[in-house]
Amino acid sequence: MGRSWGSLKTVAGIFSALALPAVGIALTQFGANTSAIAADTVVVRLGLFTESISLAELQNAAKTGELSGSLKSYTKGLSEEQRHFFLGALGMNVPINVVTVNKLVNTQIGTSILNDFATALARKDKAGVQALRAGLVLGSTAPPGLSILSFIAAYPSKRLEIDLPQAFIVAGSLNTAFWRTQQFMLAITPQLDPKTPQIAFPFDPSQPGSAQVKILNLSLNDQKRDRQIPVDIYWSTAATADKPVIVLSHGFASVRTDLRYLAEHLASHGYVVAALEHPGSNQANTNSALQGKTRVMKPHEFLDRPQDISFVLDELEKLNQTANHPLQGKLATTNAMVIGHSFGGGTALEIAGAELQLERLKQRCKKNLASFSEGEVMQCIAQELPENSYQLRDTRIKQAIALNPTTSLMFGETGLTKVQIPTLVLASSADKTTPALTEQIVGFEKIPSPKWLVGIVGGTHLSVKDPSTTLDQIGLPNTPISGGEVVGKQAADVRKYVKAIALAFAAQMTPEAKKYAIFLTSDYAQFASTPAFPFRLVRQIPPDAMAVVKEFVDK
Repeated sequence: MGRSWGSLKTVAGIFSALALPAVGIALTQFGANTSAIAADTVVVRLGLFTESISLAELQNAAKTGELSGSLKSYTKGLSEEQRHFFLGALGMNVPINVVTVNKLVNTQIGTSILNDFATALARKDKAGVQALRAGLVLGSTAPPGLSILSFIAAYPSKRLEIDLPQAFIVAGSLNTAFWRTQQFMLAITPQLDPKTPQIAFPFDPSQPGSAQVKILNLSLNDQKRDRQIPVDIYWSTAATADKPVIVLSHGFASVRTDLRYLAEHLASHGYVVAALEHPGSNQANTNSALQGKTRVMKPHEFLDRPQDISFVLDELEKLNQTANHPLQGKLATTNAMVIGHSFGGGTALEIAGAELQLERLKQRCKKNLASFSEGEVMQCIAQELPENSYQLRDTRIKQAIALNPTTSLMFGETGLTKVQIPTLVLASSADKTTPALTEQIVGFEKIPSPKWLVGIVGGTHLSVKDPSTTLDQIGLPNTPISGGEVVGKQAADVRKYVKAIALAFAAQMTPEAKKYAIFLTSDYAQFASTPAFPFRLVRQIPPDAMAVVKEFVDK
């Protein structure tokens, strides 16, 4: 999934600033000397301009669904959609308790995010970090649970001042799925203790192969659907038809070079890799939407994306039969593998056989989106599709890798049970765009075997992407709550491991399957782990861990 969300997430408007402290629940720690003073006024500051809103007005708005008094004048510039978001977020509770607060504050994520949220407080608010801690912990003890209102009521200062520009930097993360993932990670931490592998590994699959990689740039025209599809084909003279063609599908608002490092790695080992660009959900389309020229994405894109892959396979088969073409006889298009990231991961699962099931999605997406992750908001675009189910499997795809995929809404209750090929799912614990618990872990349990679940503890949504496509993230705070991502050099170990497991997985479709199988084990995941990124791999989620999953999902 890309970085630009345009109107999808800016609907938070002014209220994003008020919502920020409530999201910071994961960062709090109760102090014994908390003041008995509670905030009764919220002050939003923009340069020299300030506006005061009383707690009573906010409470009344949450209760009645009406904007009145100074609150009405302050929000008069908002659209109807923004006002709906405002009121919905006002009454929303964050699913987290005091016990979890005290655990989370001791994690690396918690410490970093606390400092981020402290910057959203205006400089005149002397209470600062300590007040955040006290207000959030006390707010979480309120009978309805933690909410924006319970935080404000517990904040140990008469006035809560928020610096609006800085608040917008860390806005857009008020999603319950991310916090449920953090709770889940804490609950299963004892099961993640590292174990020293007792076996030796014959070679390093993350190292490049001996073949020199070439790139063929194509622009394919699907006249039936009026779609121009750019494709970069990575190949070498070592490529042979006994290895699968590998198709790469990028995320929403992204580009076909998102996984370039992976394409080059696989091609150096003799695979032909086709990285295509989906014209209705790529970066260019999103940039056009931000200029008001088109929609962010049309709902039909959920159907067009897997069809793009099928069309590319059709065109590659033509090349395979073209006399004197450098790829003639090298393309096993009927024995293909797909790798997708984010929305591309969802696309990979679709073409692997997962059925789009939209009845539940259409019901959920009618509700206020304030508590949704970005991945959930994006999936809600599918509610405009006319039918409730779609089957887009291509039987030429024999294996699938889904990196940080979207699954929670688009596949309904049983759509993933229809996946019919070996599948590897990757999840990152600090991913706020497609939170691991709801988007990958729950979905993985529904996928039939054979399957593999890879966990990147400490990884974020963009950690698996090529450094060339994450340059705009360098220098930002490396905390998922503020939108910062662990990318570039800092995520080199993640990409190294992804290269290893992707190569090993692709090799399962070749005569070298047995040679590479050892790298698709928990032992190798432990071996490849680093202090910054512990890696974990399982074939099935243990029953005790699934009990924890069910506990959080059912909340």
